[in-house]
This record gives sequence, structure tokens and C-alpha cells, in this order.
Amino acid sequence: MNPRNLTMIGTGYVGLVSGTCFAEVGFNVTCVDLNTKKFNDLKENGVIPIYEPGLEEMVKKNVAAGRLHFTTDYAQAVPQADAVFIAVGTPQDEDGSADLSHVEAAARQIAPYLQGYTVVVNKSTVPVTTGTRVEKILREVNPSADVDVISNPEFLREGEAMEDFLKPDRIVVGVETPRAEAMMRGLYKPFTDQGYPLFVTNRSSSELIKYAANAFLATKITFVNELIGLCDAVGADVLAVSKGMGMDARIAPRFLQPGPGYGGSCFPKDTNALAKTARDYGVNLRLVEETITTNQAIKESMVERIEKALGGNLKGKTIGVLGLAFKANTDDMRDASALTILPELQKRGAIVQAYDPAAIERASQLMPTLTYSATALEAVQGADATVILTEWHEFRTLDLSQVKKAMRGSIVVDLRNLFTTESMASAGLTHHPLGR
Repeated sequence: MNPRNLTMIGTGYVGLVSGTCFAEVGFNVTCVDLNTKKFNDLKENGVIPIYEPGLEEMVKKNVAAGRLHFTTDYAQAVPQADAVFIAVGTPQDEDGSADLSHVEAAARQIAPYLQGYTVVVNKSTVPVTTGTRVEKILREVNPSADVDVISNPEFLREGEAMEDFLKPDRIVVGVETPRAEAMMRGLYKPFTDQGYPLFVTNRSSSELIKYAANAFLATKITFVNELIGLCDAVGADVLAVSKGMGMDARIAPRFLQPGPGYGGSCFPKDTNALAKTARDYGVNLRLVEETITTNQAIKESMVERIEKALGGNLKGKTIGVLGLAFKANTDDMRDASALTILPELQKRGAIVQAYDPAAIERASQLMPTLTYSATALEAVQGADATVILTEWHEFRTLDLSQVKKAMRGSIVVDLRNLFTTESMASAGLTHHPLGR
């Protein structure tokens, strides 16, 4: 099969990146979003709703080329589509499960307009059996629809999403029929022709692969973060330990960088959803459950670390914070460590003035009582201590002598280990790294 017309339901992080990248390799892509403001911003003003390096330029390029379109009308976008991707949000519900209301609503809105053979692709991160639920909705609403429901999880890292989509380390699809497999092979031919691997399995396995992969990576991050305290206690260097571990090909170095706990749109939500799914089926994923609990404890321990560096009393102390987003190269504040650490610093009497290259607007909505600064040096002006919370490149290249000049005190709590103690000392700063 040779699909040409694709429809992407949702223009959030996954939908907009996926739709734009499919257009980049030559498909005709229509993105649907019922949010009128977002639609107008994208279609009329070229305003991108998320911060992702390279995305804005690629959107404009493909709109100008006539391959990327935006609409709020399902009747316009769905009938001509060979493949319809559901790429809507699946936020965490109160019980830890994934909220599938947006996915189910999208299925109901797609169903009446399906014409000819169509694959409906779950691109959203969804728990096992979601494909079955979507297929049931489609057939209830439109019994005559000639449709297959596919699982095709995304593996996009925020800040590197364009590269991840266009040069994937693997493409996973879950299908239940040979015809669906043929369609998905045709869809990803521009990638497999370049040597990128396509792994085809059944739908349930594909759905579980995404959650299992993220839970494993979250566990890997949490493992090295737990070693921080032990390294402090015995005089070891956590960076040396993680490097030595990562040199083992069975372990590998990625996701072994110590820090103040994982966050973002995927790891917290997906570990919770996987644990909840397991409990629903009478299975106890003890390692995943412990990872969730330990990660939160690690975030909370960073407050104690900062307070200890300041002599055990935060009352009246000014703390300059560098970084708010959960990681560099994104404005995503979902489950960011800053949301645990900074309000607690304020609660203990500290005055917090913060800077982030991309996330200030989102952070100010979530933490309105913080003072926000326009530059890194402004954030540390008059500070008794500086806390490095996110590993933005611009922080790595700070002139430490200027940091010292701006501060009132000399303490730097480096929660990303961006600097050496020697470089800090040469600037007159007292370095408090993690596990070193």
C-alpha cells in the first residue's frame, strides 16, 4: 500500500511534531485541533504552542510547500485520509491511570467521516487494550467503516524530538491484520529505505513496549540518583561511578546522569499508568512502584541539601535559581523538580528569584509567588546562594567571576554537576555538587 494523505488529530507535542515530520518526508498532512485559538495561532500567525528546537522553521517550510495544513473541521480532514493518527493528551487521572477521555472523544469524532479503507493509529501514549476500546467505538458509531486500529507509540525526547522522529532508533507498530501491516510498512517506507528499523508486533505488545521502556528508563535514572547519597557518604564521585557503569555495553551511558529527580510529560505519567494497569490485572510491579516513590523522595531531599548548604536555616535567605523546566531545551514544566523544590524553599522562609531560557511563562502560572528574572545574572543578583536546577547549555558557559560579583554570598548548589569544584573555587565560589 502507498498512503499519501495523513490526518493528525491534536496539535500538541506529539501531534505537531509527528505531523510536521511526516510532511517533511513528503506526505500531505492535515492537523486537526478544536482549540480555536491554537488553530488561529498556527494557521494565521505561525505561532508554535510549544518550545522545541527546529519545529517552528519546519512548520513554516512545509506550510509554504503546501504539504502541511491546519483545520478545526473533521469533515474536511478525515474522509480523504489513508491514515488518521490520534495524538491527543492522555493526562494522569487521580488514581494514577491514563485519562482516555480525549482519545475516546477523538474516535467518536473520526468515525462518521471514515471513507474507504483507513487505518486509525493510536499515537498517544495509551495503556494496554486501548486499541480495542478505540476499535469498539469506531464500529459502534460507524458499523460500515472499513478500518483497522493500529498502535504506533512515539519515542520522542523533548528538546530532540525532530531528530528522534526523522532518525529513529526504532519504529514500533502493533497490528492485528496483514492489510494493516502493509499500510504501516508503506507509511514508514521513507524511513526504512534509509535503514531505520521497523518492528511489527501485535497491538497489545506495542502498547506495552512504550510504558515498559519509559518505566525502565525512569528506574535507571532513579538508580543513579540513589547513589548520590552513598557517594557523599563514602567519598566516591557519582560521575565516575556512572561513567564506569555506562562503559558496560549491557548498561550503556544514557540516562545515567545524576540530578534532582526525573520529571516531564512521560516518565511520571507512564510509570504511574503502568503500575496502575498492573494492579488492575492483579500484578504487583514492585520495582516500578518503588521507583515512583523514590523519585519523589529524591526531589524532596534536594530541599534538605540546599538548606544544609546554607547552614540549616533558609529564613530570609535569597536564592537565585537557574533553570525551571524539567530538562534543558524545553519549556515543559510537567512534574518538574522545581515544582517540588522551590515552593518548599519559600515555605521555609527563602526568597526565590528564578530564571529559565524558555519556561518562565509556564512556570509563572504554576508558581506565581516566585520572582522571575530576565537573565541568569539578574536571578543571582544579591543572592546568598545560587541553585542550578536545569542543565541548559548557557549555564555551562556562565562567567563564574560575574556570578560571584553579582551574588551577596558565595554558595552554589549544583544539582546538575555542571561545574568542577576547582573552577568554582577559582572564582571565589563554594561548590556543593551532587555525590562528589
